[in-house]
Amino acid sequence: MSLTAQLVARIRASGPLTVADYMAEALLHPTFGYYTTRDPLGTDFTTAPEISQMFGELLGLCLAQTWLDQGRPRATLAELGPGRGTLMADLLRATHAVPGFHDAVSVHLVEASPTLRTVQADTLQGYTPTWHTSLESLPPGPLLLVANEFLDALPVRQYVRDGPAWREKLVSEAGGTLTFALGLPMAQPHLSHQEVPDGTLVEHCPALPDTVTAIAARVTQGGAALFVDYGHWRSQGDTLQALRSGRPVDPLENPGQADLTAHVDFEAIARAAPPTRVSAMVTQGLLLERLGITARAQALAHNVGDDARAALTQAHRRLTHPAQMGDLFKAMALVPPGADLPPGFDP
Repeated sequence: MSLTAQLVARIRASGPLTVADYMAEALLHPTFGYYTTRDPLGTDFTTAPEISQMFGELLGLCLAQTWLDQGRPRATLAELGPGRGTLMADLLRATHAVPGFHDAVSVHLVEASPTLRTVQADTLQGYTPTWHTSLESLPPGPLLLVANEFLDALPVRQYVRDGPAWREKLVSEAGGTLTFALGLPMAQPHLSHQEVPDGTLVEHCPALPDTVTAIAARVTQGGAALFVDYGHWRSQGDTLQALRSGRPVDPLENPGQADLTAHVDFEAIARAAPPTRVSAMVTQGLLLERLGITARAQALAHNVGDDARAALTQAHRRLTHPAQMGDLFKAMALVPPGADLPPGFDP
């Protein structure tokens, strides 16, 4: 039985699904889930660490400087959703020359996919990472954490403004085909800050506040958390998208066969982050430029051939140019109350 058939049977038995429930099944179903059954990187999408080593190197040095600024504590170095392990490998290589850093940190990866864990182990040969299914099992104490394109995969619920109330967008079925439908008007207190016209669709990620709050509680003990993802200060509009073989497809077509994501609401990160000190949101392009990506690209371009130099130029542009990833992707940092923000971030 396909995942579509299973979901249709479930809807007929119990009623429509929230968009969040649908996303969770499509991404993480133990038999048919997109992330549990494959390594999608490079096939359906490409993340910044896969575009260039410069991305992971610069974020690594950013965290290492934060560690130095905080007195070189023993710390957990962790990544949420580490993909193939490329970012962590680049981070560790770049920080190898930082005196005492590798001796002071232990490497931890929060990854639910058995397939990707195998790839990460190959990428990180020579290191001894510990894997976790959730961030709750990370060791206590100071935490140096990076999450690149992790929050965008957390399931979202969608609501449409209807006068003083909201109608939730749901996944239903018609004749064995999955389809969208709207629920009855209801009050939604968690959307009280959303003052938008009737008919406006907004998205709410139920797991994001608890995830950020849990990370913030750890960061108050020392360290920092860096979030990099595509999104905006406040999410408005339907940003649910499905990618298969690098092309957009219908999110309800063949669940489990395409990557499902939604833009990240960075205001929601900031709202969930106290009592940590929260940076301003910054575009990825500006952050990387502040961290020295142009100088790093120039250094890498020495003594390489024309093809390699052209690839570096293309990677630099893709990561930083406003028309590519530079403006669409944003970043935000959390540090303990009263601590200096990591390099590249503004108050």
